[in-house]
Amino acid sequence: MRRVAIEFAYDGTDFFGYQRQTDVRTVQEDLEKALERIFKVPIQTYAAGRTDTGVHANGQVAAFDCPNDKLTENDIRNALNANLPKDIYVKKVWFASENFNPRYEAKRRIYHYYILNSKMNDIFLRRYAWWFPYELDIARMRAGAEYLIGTHDFTAFSKKGEEDIRTERTITAIRIVKLKKNLILVRVEGISYLRGMVRSIVANLVKVGVGSWGPEKILEVLESKDRSKSAGLAPAHGLFLYKVLF
Repeated sequence: MRRVAIEFAYDGTDFFGYQRQTDVRTVQEDLEKALERIFKVPIQTYAAGRTDTGVHANGQVAAFDCPNDKLTENDIRNALNANLPKDIYVKKVWFASENFNPRYEAKRRIYHYYILNSKMNDIFLRRYAWWFPYELDIARMRAGAEYLIGTHDFTAFSKKGEEDIRTERTITAIRIVKLKKNLILVRVEGISYLRGMVRSIVANLVKVGVGSWGPEKILEVLESKDRSKSAGLAPAHGLFLYKVLF
């Protein structure tokens, strides 16, 4: 058997997250069903990240053992796209090292979050951007983001249930960019994340951008290690796992 790696995209709207669960539709389940249809045996996959319900991906990476050594990378890509639903698409396939596991070998994970900062909503972006009709000051948001760069305890920027794991994480960069059509991109780069961490970062920076908080409030929330001090979570549908680097 050969270890195969795939880079793929999915629209997370109709999925209950990436990881397989009982009685609900997940990305992992649909991917493994497609592989079983192709190879006629159950196949387990290993992914670089486990996105939450409603979160999308442009560059998720998964690996699996291929039982057919005769297929080329292009054969596998075509077979997968022929058997996957329309909201999952394989972009790239390559043969990896025997023990390649994207979860443990990823050097950096990049997330993109999109905010539609306009008084008027755009219904064609309703699945992919958070509509926020109040004016945001990007300079203030960037100043607040500076406090999050580096290695910190991000307990205050996580969902409940993370108390029993290591809560120290490293953020290497946060970029906040004004795009066309009133879109704001928040790009977060890091090694790994707590559950809900990127969405919490965005929600707290929006609080700064709208003027409710000063930029230094981000440091206060971070140092509190208390999620009740946080602004909560931005909606899931604006978030994309953009790229995984190895």
